Amino acid sequence: MKIGERGQITIPKEIRDRFGLRQGTEVEFRVVKDTIILQKKPRKLNLEKWKGRCKGSFALLGYASVDEFLEDVRGR
Repeated sequence: MKIGERGQITIPKEIRDRFGLRQGTEVEFRVVKDTIILQKKPRKLNLEKWKGRCKGSFALLGYASVDEFLEDVRGR
């Protein structure tokens, strides 16, 4: 395989299929010693939609906050 005029390469179909690489998939390059590593960029989780969902459950258990529950579980 050769690098094209604009620095582009083609990832073989078998590898794209195996790792779920499709058009628009973000990848990143890393250098480890003398090796170039191409890896699929990890997706960031949007945890904002989960914020506050457990408040009622902790209240039913008698805790005013998640922090209070964690302190109790940790034995502090």
